Amino acid sequence: MMFNKLGLTPIVIFNLIIWLFFTLAYFYQIVYIVRVLMRGTVKLPEAKKNHRYAFFIAAHNEEAVIGNLVRSILSQDYPRELVDCFVVCDACTDNTHAEAEAAGAITWDRNDLARKGKSWVMDYGFDRILNEYGDKYEAFIVMDADNIIAPDYLKIMNQAFDAGYLVCTSYRNSKNFDSSWISSAYATWFLREARFLNNARMMVGTSCAISGSGWMVSEKIVRGMHGWDFHTLTEDIQFSTFCCAHNVQIGFAPAEFFDEQPLTFKASWTQRMRWTKGFYQVFFSYGRDLVKGIRKGQFASYDMLMTIAPGMILTLLSFFVNAVYLIVGTLSHGFIATEAELSMCVGSLVMTFASMYVVFFILAVITTISEREHIHAKKKWRIFTNLFTFPIFMMTYIPITVAALFKKVEWVPTKHDIAVNFDDVMAEGAK
Repeated sequence: MMFNKLGLTPIVIFNLIIWLFFTLAYFYQIVYIVRVLMRGTVKLPEAKKNHRYAFFIAAHNEEAVIGNLVRSILSQDYPRELVDCFVVCDACTDNTHAEAEAAGAITWDRNDLARKGKSWVMDYGFDRILNEYGDKYEAFIVMDADNIIAPDYLKIMNQAFDAGYLVCTSYRNSKNFDSSWISSAYATWFLREARFLNNARMMVGTSCAISGSGWMVSEKIVRGMHGWDFHTLTEDIQFSTFCCAHNVQIGFAPAEFFDEQPLTFKASWTQRMRWTKGFYQVFFSYGRDLVKGIRKGQFASYDMLMTIAPGMILTLLSFFVNAVYLIVGTLSHGFIATEAELSMCVGSLVMTFASMYVVFFILAVITTISEREHIHAKKKWRIFTNLFTFPIFMMTYIPITVAALFKKVEWVPTKHDIAVNFDDVMAEGAK
């Protein structure tokens, strides 16, 4: 009765709980943003030693792009004798092998159609490197065939490794920001992830997360597995969660590399469906370990749990509960719900999506302004329109989140054909 006098009916209480949960659960990311805006980019100490590295690339029919990546690796501002590049051509039917070899890579072929996917190629490649080269390399840097890296990339990564980080991620940028509204949205998300998540995590001393490519792992960790033991649909986030659960701190280095983003919604849907399914796999496999870490006071475990938890499901639940309450309440003609409650339900349904749009719009604005010097685009108008289309792109994760629960998802290679080098990217939008 007291709750009714205050206007706190069950549906009002439910909506308040959902709002409070999201606000409190993700408030720390607002703190991250403020911290970065105040402090800028993390500074790494100068390395006392130049360490020896092996770049590793898993490639499937990548003849158009593999050469530019290998050349960007082997022309680093770093002692050439301390760098090797390995390319494993996985069931290739084109000239990937010849292109990689001509560019200077140590190139191997693998034809295992039963175990498809990047993680299995990594398992094969790491195991073979350890067998044939022993302990020659101190760490491995994993790239995707469509990447290119800045000339000082390895120099900066070496600073992080020399500082003691056994695993480290880097600054992920895009080489085709303005190709479509889809590629712009991807680029914005990854810029935000690098600047306002991993960079912030490094500043506050918690663990970062690797994402896709552009990350380094110590030879000691790889040797412990004698290959690669992570084989979910998202082996990168699985490894990040494993590190978090076992108290291995992942660092961040502001070493810049460039990634090719999908152009169409169809290609994006397929890729993000795999990512979402992989997140579910990791959440159900490691969720309990992360909860244990939270109980021990490990903030990194909480941060990682918020990263892999299917938050969109809760958004969908809120929408479903309010919609059902609205329909049933309307049909009851005032018996179950008052007109005020029904109006509140309508407002809640509108605000569920309006608030999501506004939040992602603000994130896009902050990221675009903060990282404007890193955005390379000839079509300047795309940078502006992306502010409004980015929230729509992010909201399409709602149906993807639901579909991934029930749909069987398998690894599908993404076609890459934007053949540019570092200078080409820098020239994009140059005055």
